[in-house]
Amino acid sequence: MSRVENVKFNPSSMGFFIADVPSFRRIWNESLHDKTYCVLSRKHAEIILRFDHLEQDSTYRGSTDIDEPDEYNLVFGNCQPEFKVSMHVHTEMYNLREGEKDFLSAGKAPLPKLYFLLFLIYAAFFIVWVIACKNQRPRVEKIHLIMGALLICKCLKMICASEDAIYVQKTGTPHGWDVAFYVFGFFKGIMLFTVIILIGTGWSILKPYLQEREKQVLKVVIPLQVLENIVYVIINETGPATRDWLTWNQLFLLIDIACCCVVFFPIIWSIRSLKEASKRDGKAAKNLEKLTLFKQFYIVVIVYLYFTRIVVSAIGAFLNYWFVWLVPVLEEGASLVFYGFIFYNFQPTETNPYLVIDDEEEENAAAQMEENNDDDDPFEL
Repeated sequence: MSRVENVKFNPSSMGFFIADVPSFRRIWNESLHDKTYCVLSRKHAEIILRFDHLEQDSTYRGSTDIDEPDEYNLVFGNCQPEFKVSMHVHTEMYNLREGEKDFLSAGKAPLPKLYFLLFLIYAAFFIVWVIACKNQRPRVEKIHLIMGALLICKCLKMICASEDAIYVQKTGTPHGWDVAFYVFGFFKGIMLFTVIILIGTGWSILKPYLQEREKQVLKVVIPLQVLENIVYVIINETGPATRDWLTWNQLFLLIDIACCCVVFFPIIWSIRSLKEASKRDGKAAKNLEKLTLFKQFYIVVIVYLYFTRIVVSAIGAFLNYWFVWLVPVLEEGASLVFYGFIFYNFQPTETNPYLVIDDEEEENAAAQMEENNDDDDPFEL
C-alpha cells in the first residue's frame, strides 16, 4: 500500500539481509546521513531474500548457512518507505553444536552454568545467614529479617535466570521462565534499595523508628523501583527496531540514576546524626566506631552503584561477542562482594552494654571526633 500517489512499486527495493555488527553500524550511520541510501544495493549487507522473488500473498521458506563466525543481525530493508508492508515472519538463528540446535549466542553459552553457580552460592549464603541469626537470636532485629528476605529473592532470581537461559538455549524462546525471572528480579530490586536505605538510616540498629523524612525517601524509591522494573521488562521484551526503544532505555537510565542518588541521603543523615550525638553523650569511642562504619558503607555503596551502572556498561561496549558473558560475571561478582560487606558488617552480633572503655581510648577518640568536626566535611547536605 502506497502512502504517495503515482509512485511505482519496485519489489527488489525490499527484502531481508544479514550483517555483522561492524557492517550494521556502518549501514546505520550511512542511512542517517544519506536520505537516498538503499541498504539492499550496498556491499555491507548479505541479501537473504528480495521481494521480487515473491508473488503477492505467497509464502517463502528458506535457510542460510553462515561460515564466518561473528555476531549477526537479521534486518528487513525497505528502500521505498512510501510503501506500507505487512507480513508474518518466523525466524530462527542458532548455532549447531554436536548436531543439536543451540539458540544461545556463543558469548552467552556459559551463562546457564554461571547463574546456577551463583544460585548455589547465594543459597549457601542464606543458610549461613540463618545460622548466624539463630546463634544470635536475642540480638536479631527486623532489618536482619529483611536482609534474609533479600537473599531469598536474589537466590530465586539466579535459579530463574539459569533456567531461563537453558530454556532459550533449547527452544529459542524464554516464555515461561522469563516471567518468574522478572517477578523475582522485581522483588530483589525493591528489597535491595530498601535494605540500603534502612541500613543507611540506622533503623533497628541505631534506632527503632524512622523519621518522617526517611519515610519520604522510601515512598520515593519504591515507586521508582516499580517503574524501573516495568521499563526493564519493556526493553527486554522488545528490541532496537521497536518504536521508542531508545527512549525507553534513556528513561530506564534516568530512573536508575535517580534511585541511586536518593539512597545516599539517609546514609549522610546518619553520619551527621552520629557526629552530633558524639558532642552530647560523651561516648566518643563508640560513636567513632559507628561513624567509621557508616562512612565505609557510604563509600562502598557509591563504588558498587558506580561500578555496576557505569564501569560494567563501558567494558561491555568494547568486548568481543565471544566474551559477552564477562558482563554478568563482573556485575554479579560486584554484587556478591557488596552483599558480603553489608551482611558481615551489619550482622547480629553480641554486644556488652557494660563494656568499659579505657580513659585514654576515650580521649583519643574524642580528639579524633573533634578533628573530624573541624575539617571540611564531604558528608554534609
